[in-house]
Amino acid sequence: MECNKPKNIKSCTCTYEPCSRKGLCCECVEYHRNNGEIPGCFFSKSAEKTYDRSIENFIKSYKRN
Repeated sequence: MECNKPKNIKSCTCTYEPCSRKGLCCECVEYHRNNGEIPGCFFSKSAEKTYDRSIENFIKSYKRN
């Protein structure tokens, strides 16, 4: 299966601009999984902007909502 970066980037909610994985979802998931993190697209808009991709922050952000 080939990556459709142009299509993916249109719906990518990550605001970290220097990210080389924008629109490359499988690379993004692998990168964050290897770092014990969750990709930014799983977070609410406000939580994503903190750039804290930790599992703890993900859980906290959803407990507040």
